Amino acid sequence: MAIQKKNAFSRRLPDLVTEELVAVLSQKKAFEFKQLFEIVHENLRQRNAASGGEEMLRLRAYEKLQNLVARGAVKKNGKSYKGDSAALAAMAAANAAQAAAAPAASRS
Repeated sequence: MAIQKKNAFSRRLPDLVTEELVAVLSQKKAFEFKQLFEIVHENLRQRNAASGGEEMLRLRAYEKLQNLVARGAVKKNGKSYKGDSAALAAMAAANAAQAAAAPAASRS
């Protein structure tokens, strides 16, 4: 009988793009994607987390934004996006709890 080894990490790094999107969309303001991306990109650059090139980051941000729309956390009206405060707050709290639990799990 062969023993299977688990070599891969199961813990994922925090999703900084989604975190920044949630932070920006938590404001009670509607954004077009271009304006939203410029703010998110600048925030990620300040955190030294904007790697992989601007176009790749733009694609990732758009994909994450569409996931937020599909979950109902963001409302899309034409070309503008506006966050649902309650859903985004719940999502931010869940992400914070997951991020806090991840370092504790890696120590054991």
